[in-house]
Amino acid sequence: MEQPSPPTSLPKYLAEGLPKQDTETLQEVQNYIEALIEYRDQSVDTDELPETAEPVEESDSEGSGTVVKEKVTCGDDSCKCASGNPSDMHGPYLYRYYRENETMKSEYVGKPGSE
Repeated sequence: MEQPSPPTSLPKYLAEGLPKQDTETLQEVQNYIEALIEYRDQSVDTDELPETAEPVEESDSEGSGTVVKEKVTCGDDSCKCASGNPSDMHGPYLYRYYRENETMKSEYVGKPGSE
């Protein structure tokens, strides 16, 4: 059997270094990668979320992380939302909070359905 080719997206230092490792080290690397993927795919704890974020069920959403309903400011200092008062803020909108490397990030998912 011929040695497999690395994915083209793999950084050169990994593509060249991994084949030089013994089987035990490769198994440790595989375990680490699986644990890292599991960590990144897990939900974000509610105590890590902004105070205004309200977790919702993810029944119709895709991806990992935690989906929340959140009211937001638009960034325009002359807008009434700049007061920070929840009744003046825009939304609510759905955002997904997830981990990328060691950083918690969020992405806009859309408007919530009818409640």
